Amino acid sequence: MAALTFPDAERLVVDFLKTRPELTGAAVDNRPPAVFDGTQRAVLVSRVGGAWVDDLNLDRPLLDLEVYGPDKTAAHTLALAARACVLELTGTSYGTAFVSDVSEEDGPRWLPDYNRPAGNRYLSTIRLSVRPAPPA
Repeated sequence: MAALTFPDAERLVVDFLKTRPELTGAAVDNRPPAVFDGTQRAVLVSRVGGAWVDDLNLDRPLLDLEVYGPDKTAAHTLALAARACVLELTGTSYGTAFVSDVSEEDGPRWLPDYNRPAGNRYLSTIRLSVRPAPPA
């Protein structure tokens, strides 16, 4: 039996969010931009868990969205925009993978970034249901 080819869930979300006009002017990636102090507009995407469900042929990654802005209000506004965008991933394809569902596991919450004391950060967690490319 050939091995499954799992999509990069972080890159899937990053690439989708980078196309969204609601997030124009914000850095969107899975790592912070150079010289990042937490006051820039940014959406950082990180896989933080999830598992393969063999019976359903489904990957169910958990991803955190860390959203930053120049002040708390701007960070919150950007977090709400990113939240709305990511929920629109349902029904989209990424390469040979298909996103069959998106659910919010934890909505945006204020979470100071103690590594970046000037930063203004909201954190939320989403779960994707992704059908990976079938074995060749």
